[in-house]
Amino acid sequence: MKKNFILLTILMISCLAQAQFIKEKSINIQIGYGVSVPYYSVDEIADSGFYLQGEYVLKAASWVEFRPYAGLIITNSNGKDFNDNPTDEKAESKAFLMGGKARLRAPIPWVAPYIEIGIGTSIGKFETYTAHTNIHKSGIIYHIPLAFGLEFGRDHNFDLGFTYYFQPTVEQFAGAFAFGISIPLKS
Repeated sequence: MKKNFILLTILMISCLAQAQFIKEKSINIQIGYGVSVPYYSVDEIADSGFYLQGEYVLKAASWVEFRPYAGLIITNSNGKDFNDNPTDEKAESKAFLMGGKARLRAPIPWVAPYIEIGIGTSIGKFETYTAHTNIHKSGIIYHIPLAFGLEFGRDHNFDLGFTYYFQPTVEQFAGAFAFGISIPLKS
């Protein structure tokens, strides 16, 4: 059964590789303010840090793109909640992110809203410590990316948005408010 599944997967990938439905290709670089937040918390906290991601953009139509990605998120606790009160609760991520997403975009000139969803993996160190949770994990976990924002510019080469990586294994989500720029690749 496992051999049949592997054979079917290889066959599907080779068929997709030969398909001519990709109209344009580009590289998208995003940088932003990273955050990580626990699912369950008594104190309202969000640990902050840095976010960087690169995507290989495969445009299938004016309204749909496929985006394999690789990125980095590093967040650290400052020991305070939203009201600047001291707290022991934290949700820290120091991880390499990779996976694939699909972006649906309204084909509107100059400013186009978008939403994207996918599946990926986080490789790194994660800590979620709250009154309800005490998780310290290093290694590989899965995540579910979800993002929304606006593409703007004549060719939609810039984007500004919110991106989140839901990490159920460590009961937190990491995310960012990020700015991106797309660089078209010649065929």
